[in-house]
Formats: sequence, C-alpha cells, structure tokens
Amino acid sequence: MATVVAGADTSVTVQSATTSASAVVTNQNSADALYNQFITLMVAQVQNQDPLNPADGTEYVSQLATFAQVQSTENMVTILNNNAIMMDNLQVLTTADLVGQTVSVRTDTLQADGSTVYDGSIELTSPSNTVTLELTDEQGNVTNIALGSHSSGKVDFSIDTAELGLEGKYSMNVLLDEGQTYTPNITLNGTVEMVSIPSTGGASVLTINGIGDIPFYEIASFGQKSNNS
Repeated sequence: MATVVAGADTSVTVQSATTSASAVVTNQNSADALYNQFITLMVAQVQNQDPLNPADGTEYVSQLATFAQVQSTENMVTILNNNAIMMDNLQVLTTADLVGQTVSVRTDTLQADGSTVYDGSIELTSPSNTVTLELTDEQGNVTNIALGSHSSGKVDFSIDTAELGLEGKYSMNVLLDEGQTYTPNITLNGTVEMVSIPSTGGASVLTINGIGDIPFYEIASFGQKSNNS
C-alpha cells in the first residue's frame, strides 16, 4: 500500500493508478467496447455534419444495422463454441460409462488372442447361395469359415480362435456368389476395456478386445442381442 505524504500533490499519482486499473479491466477489443466506440463515432459524426448539407438518415441506419449484424455473428460464434464444449463434455460422460460393456463395431480386422470366441455379423444386401468369411493373417495365410446360404439381411457368425488356432492380426473379407460385386459390412462384438480422451480434442478412442483402438463414432450398436430375439 502506497504512503501519502501530507501536503504533497497526489493528483498525478491517483490519475495514473486509475488509468492503469481501467486498462486492466477494460478490453478494448471486446464487442461491448467496439459497440461503444461505434456509437461515440456516430454521435460525433451527427454533431459535426454540415447543417446546410446534412447526411442522409438512412446512412446511419445502414451503418447501425451492419454493426448489429457483425455483433450478432460474433454472439453466434460464441454460442456455437459453448455448444461444442458441452458436446465434448457429454461425449466424455457417455463413453466413460461404456467400459466393461459389449459393443458392435464396424471393422474388417480381428486381433485374435488364440483363446476367445468372437461373435459378429455380416450385412447382406442381396441373397447368396454361399457366404464365406475369409480371414487372412499378416503372412498371407488364409482361414475360411463357411456360413452357408443366406437371404438378404444380417448373417451372424462366431470365430473360435482356440479351435481354429488363430492368434495375431487378421484381415476379414466376405466371399459371395460369383457376380456379387458389392462388399458387405462386417461388425464384430467386443468388450470395451478402456476409453481415451485425446488431449488435442476430437472423438474419444475406445480400446476393445479383439478389435483394438477405434474412434467412438465407429460403434454400430451398444449392448448384446437378446437370446429371445
């Protein structure tokens, strides 16, 4: 705390302190500060116009409308940024609850551990007399799982990695009747082991057994299918 000497002229000191405090508190680039400057300049423009040749009033209205539009855009950007933060927080809360739950993920790879049975499904858009799930390891070795004849729709499958002797990373492909040119979607079921939140923002990353790390939006469905369905 500064000491005031009796009789000394403190007007300069007080004025300097007031100015410094005002500089700290007031943000000259804020929307409110710019709006006040705009109104001040407009009033000065009106007061100093030529009385014999006054400016058209519509010009002032146009200027005010333009500034109001800019201010409205700035407010909208602020609202959108706040909404984005809220969505990120909601995503964190949602994905955190997924740990330990079973989810279905769209994928064409399998991380086999040699002991687990992995369940999944294939989505057919047209019937096929033969449906085969083809698994290829990183050395090019192929394991085929025949699923038989199916009409269009979902075809469930199971991969017993212990029985088939599968361990490591495999790519998955679906073989159909000759002439079928589309690639069916494959979903694999797995348990969420961990949820990671990127420090730079963006989608949460889920670590799922049998699948590995995938972004949150790759999940096709949550929970397991009822045995009664």
